[in-house]
Amino acid sequence: MHGPATVGWLLVALCALTGAYCVLRAKGTDGARREDAGGEALMGFGMAAMAVPSVWTWQPLPPAVTAAAFAALFTALLARELGLLLLRWRRDGRRGARPCVHLHHVTGALAMAYMSLAMAAAFAGTGGAAGPAAHGTGTGGIPVLTGALLVYFAGYALWNGAQLIPSPAGAPATAGAGAGVAFGPACAVIHQPGVTAGCRLAMSTAMFTMLLTL
Repeated sequence: MHGPATVGWLLVALCALTGAYCVLRAKGTDGARREDAGGEALMGFGMAAMAVPSVWTWQPLPPAVTAAAFAALFTALLARELGLLLLRWRRDGRRGARPCVHLHHVTGALAMAYMSLAMAAAFAGTGGAAGPAAHGTGTGGIPVLTGALLVYFAGYALWNGAQLIPSPAGAPATAGAGAGVAFGPACAVIHQPGVTAGCRLAMSTAMFTMLLTL
């Protein structure tokens, strides 16, 4: 991505760790929750790969080609998430389909595909070279769409951050709090709602940062 290399490597570490956590979460559950965790793991690893600074200066592969490859990857992920969303809607309707969670996955895949396409267009406009015209100043994209995505992911990060605030004593447990208990203490910790909310907070913050560098 555009911007300082230090920020890029921090994003790599953050997204890779959240992706690994989602893999562990997927192993301890099944059904719709497993699909959700798998989609988030793919998104995390894809974002980590895209944030690696050296990917955009690797000489054998022009940056425009790299950006186009990421666009294809995230477009495929977007198609997967849309397919799962439609499948769940047809299967469950509004009952237990967790449409808000899956719509967020669709939005995330759309945002990453959009950023990849914007970068591919920027690199193509500079002759495919990763020079000052393409780095540091950003690619711009479509300002209105970029702004809308920034507002969305900022709001989603704040909402997940609010889930980490301790509940008053005696408050009912969050739905799904006991998920994974049957798989052992470590798995029970992985499936705690607060840990999942923290993972989504990290992913949303990383997405917000990547959009800022656009």
